[in-house]
Amino acid sequence: MKTTFLFFLILSFLFLVVALAGNFNQDFDITWGDGRAKILENGQLMTLSLDKASGSGFRSKNQYLFGKIDLKIKFVPGNSAGTVTTYYLSSIGSSHDEIDFEFLGNLSGDPYILHTNVFTQGKGDREQQFYLWFDPTKDFHTYSILWNPQSIIFSVDGTPIRQFKNMESSGIPYPKSQPMWIYSSLWNADDWATRGGLVKTDWTKAPFIASYTNFNAQACVWSSTSTSSSCNSTTQNSWLSENLDITGQSRIKWVQNNYMIYNYCNDIKRFPQGFPRECSLN
Repeated sequence: MKTTFLFFLILSFLFLVVALAGNFNQDFDITWGDGRAKILENGQLMTLSLDKASGSGFRSKNQYLFGKIDLKIKFVPGNSAGTVTTYYLSSIGSSHDEIDFEFLGNLSGDPYILHTNVFTQGKGDREQQFYLWFDPTKDFHTYSILWNPQSIIFSVDGTPIRQFKNMESSGIPYPKSQPMWIYSSLWNADDWATRGGLVKTDWTKAPFIASYTNFNAQACVWSSTSTSSSCNSTTQNSWLSENLDITGQSRIKWVQNNYMIYNYCNDIKRFPQGFPRECSLN
């Protein structure tokens, strides 16, 4: 009896782990690419491909209103100049909200540029860019977006790199009412992506391939039929109130002091009449 109980307990635990790990067949739709996007290994691996004719992309089946999203990605290796791999949350419409990771390819041996942005009510222009402290083409690394009512936190392998706080009390819009899908794409942007478009895509290296695994979403799933989400005031989700502790604040400063290469809040040429208001409040 004890052996049988233990067996079923182990089976239940394994099922829970698989369920939490996510499955690309169950969680995403391939939205474009004419066969260039592939779901492999029984839904545990997704690949996107880019050649001269087209790139490819996918979108989550669900919309979310707040969530903690983790995705492991391995980027295009070698000469990836001109290519852009995106991973972002977005609603739709001219007044859409959006939370962006964009990874700008580069020449062999030169680092990728990690580009971040936040749109509220159709307005973006909040770019911050970073180099990474590792080669993102050698192995999978975890890229995370925490989006809750308090703030948006971008993290890499658990290390926070950027925080956009809810400053509605100061008149700054914050994305909190529009549900968003999760998107990813691999496409050619050699008119701007690498050194402002000076370095073009080398199509002799095509196809370019990015790989994805270990999707996990602790999130409030939006229901279009009931115009509500699966989260409410009684839902026990610690991430809904998660914020940066002292350690997190220290780590984000370390990243920004050592790896940030662009911050819109320091771009005097771009904002000669004064920086956006959130810059002084952060």
